[in-house]
Amino acid sequence: MTISEPASRHLSLDEADAEANRQLTTLEGWRKFLDDPPAPPVLLTPAELKRLPENERALYDEDRLDHHARMLVVSTSFVEKTVVCGRRLVLLNRHAVSARRGLMVSGLPGTGKTSAITQLGRAHELLDRARHPQVADRIPVLYITVPPAATARMVAAEFARFLGLPVRSRSNMTDIIEAVVGVCTDTRTGLVLVDEIHNVSQVTRAGSEVSDTLKYFSERIPATFVYAGIGLETSELLAGTRGAQISGRFTLVPTRPFPYGDEWKGLVATLEDTLLLHHHPPGSLVKLARYLHDRTAGMIGALSHAIRGAAIDAILSGTERVTKEGLAAIPLDHAAESQKKPLKKATR
Repeated sequence: MTISEPASRHLSLDEADAEANRQLTTLEGWRKFLDDPPAPPVLLTPAELKRLPENERALYDEDRLDHHARMLVVSTSFVEKTVVCGRRLVLLNRHAVSARRGLMVSGLPGTGKTSAITQLGRAHELLDRARHPQVADRIPVLYITVPPAATARMVAAEFARFLGLPVRSRSNMTDIIEAVVGVCTDTRTGLVLVDEIHNVSQVTRAGSEVSDTLKYFSERIPATFVYAGIGLETSELLAGTRGAQISGRFTLVPTRPFPYGDEWKGLVATLEDTLLLHHHPPGSLVKLARYLHDRTAGMIGALSHAIRGAAIDAILSGTERVTKEGLAAIPLDHAAESQKKPLKKATR
């Protein structure tokens, strides 16, 4: 028996390398992110699976492994709030000549900050495309991350890198900034996403210069700026006079670990619905919602990692189901591990 090629199709090694190298911090990678994810492979019936030749079974399993490896973006209340707040600011800034207001998204690692701002960017760009069909020379969204120990030139170079502009060793800051501003203005960039902004410290000279550069970009580019980072409320980004200016212009949207409740159970149910396993009893993960909350400390990133990792192990081991034992075997990030509640000893 043969099976039709799934939508995810099998990539050559060169294609796989190219796929891995597509990053959100390049225009090509960002546009790839905007594309709808490939359709998941069809879960075969036991009879179909039994008739599958060995080589096709290996490809079928590989497609399912690839499916579970993909990070699913769940539309949580925090993502929705970020999109609504960001959309509101874009509209308020539409006719502003100066002092445009921005958005800061702050929280612990693994609470969905990057997912939230990239979903805001995705919504903004798709709306822009709908309003301007058949116009290919627009770049509605620009996304960068602030490198550790960043200098002003490094940040300016990140803007240029996203746009595909060459940055040569002899290029000075003025050349880079003017090139970036020119392209952003010509291509109608309306939203600038700056991730890892906690790497900027106003108490150092380099950090202050980075802050000034971002402020200058925000004055020259008619766009709404969105910052995302860890613990921004108490970070050195908001220190001193420059920090006070940011506080006065940016709306803060904090994210926190999810409390145990209906939304958490809904997240678990949504992730369980994506599983493509042959012996997984439907609803069994929802019954473990309390355990999963204790295990992950309410961190959505850790929840997704645990469930997807256990699903991958279930395929590799042949058990084809996610169990409590399988979930417990998945090492989580240190943030989730250090905050999780101690698990009660099982009683027989």
